[in-house]
Amino acid sequence: PKLTEPTFIPYIYSQQELKRMLDAVPAACGSNKVAVEAGTYGMLLLLLYGAGLRLGEALSLTVADVDLDQAILCVRGTKFYKTRLVPLCVDLTFALAQHVGAHHFDQPDAPFLRLRNGERVSQSAARNAFRRVRILAGLARDGGSRHQPRLHDLRHTAAVHRLVAWYRSGENLQFMLPRLATFLGHVNLAGTQRYLTLTPELLGEASTRFERYALGTTLGDQS
Repeated sequence: PKLTEPTFIPYIYSQQELKRMLDAVPAACGSNKVAVEAGTYGMLLLLLYGAGLRLGEALSLTVADVDLDQAILCVRGTKFYKTRLVPLCVDLTFALAQHVGAHHFDQPDAPFLRLRNGERVSQSAARNAFRRVRILAGLARDGGSRHQPRLHDLRHTAAVHRLVAWYRSGENLQFMLPRLATFLGHVNLAGTQRYLTLTPELLGEASTRFERYALGTTLGDQS
């Protein structure tokens, strides 16, 4: 019988690992031999996690797509060929403003993320830099090179962390999950569900909510 490849399980970064990753960027991109400079690469990582973008979507952003006044991104290079608006949190908006201040953007259609030579950051350059960042940050798991944490896992991490935060704040998930699907640019909830990798943290929050629900139901039945 033909052997099938095991399903790849996304790596969900912890908050501490995200910090280690960002802290490793200056060393990984400090040399002029590296195509992308540290500030730009750090901005890419923040966009992938903070805005939940796909790598291609982040790299396709132009200066005009980043609206700091309205705190939104206009994402055009989507997987399903649809344009969507992504709202930005205060911290990410501030980081984007700092990036704009550090670069001379003279054309609205210029790439927002550029290499040292001024060209748009390519996917290969982004992935090559990420290998250095990952190693310097000490991020690894068993299974060989094909199973190591990826850039795309930042998007998975964004979705899981958002869900954990909603659990903790007592949000109505039936109401919030469609909003998460829209935020991520999925055509339906099935696409979003594939991003919600079960982690101990997520399972713990779900268990806590279920316990509160069960106890509340039990107490209500007794009254």
